[in-house]
Amino acid sequence: MIRPDKRHAKESACRVLVVIPAFNESSHLGGVLERLLQGASWDVVVVDDNSVDDTRKIAVEYGATLLPLAIRLGAWGATQTGIRYGIQNDYDIIVTMDADGQHHPSDIPSLINALQTENADVVVGSYPERGSMARHMAWKFFRMISGVKLDDLTSGLKVYSKEAAYHLAQADASIFDYQDLGVLLYLLRNKMQIIERDVRMSKREDGKSRIFNSWLLVGKYMVQTVILCLSMRRYKKKLDYQQSSGK
Repeated sequence: MIRPDKRHAKESACRVLVVIPAFNESSHLGGVLERLLQGASWDVVVVDDNSVDDTRKIAVEYGATLLPLAIRLGAWGATQTGIRYGIQNDYDIIVTMDADGQHHPSDIPSLINALQTENADVVVGSYPERGSMARHMAWKFFRMISGVKLDDLTSGLKVYSKEAAYHLAQADASIFDYQDLGVLLYLLRNKMQIIERDVRMSKREDGKSRIFNSWLLVGKYMVQTVILCLSMRRYKKKLDYQQSSGK
């Protein structure tokens, strides 16, 4: 893939792609696409993560582009597939959002405007009020060990410039499971400027997380994220040393 010109999106009419990773979201996806495609100035691609329900059928019925995966790649694998599609098809801005109805499509224009006017590479749609006390304690811990000062570390609603999307489309960005702290750290390592803007979020209709639905998964996530944070800090210290010593 050819590395994009960072100035391109601000000097020409922008092409915007909204990427929605989906796994067994037939009960929510139709409503999301109906709101997203009404008078929209963007294209929408649904990346179906090998669902066993009617997710694919609904995506096609509502007029979204469908990318069906032959095997499950997980939340980040499906998202990265959509980002790669956006880069290959020369979109200037790529938006990611969840398929479960939590995000409000009406917030997207303000996030895009922030990307274009505030010299940012990534804008996170932030709603830190959500989640349990345990989640907020985990966020506080991860901020401390990672050095990332964002309020919302796990929002799936993000807006990426072409350059930021280019970095995330690379093979070494395939190691993550989710579009959360690991992705943010990876972008910061590549000198991307990340900002937050407040958005609204609706509660999950089924009331539970698709990711953290058991203590085993929570424990696995915590261990993996700690390792990522520590490895990124070590990399930053090594890079700072090399720059200061002229190596």
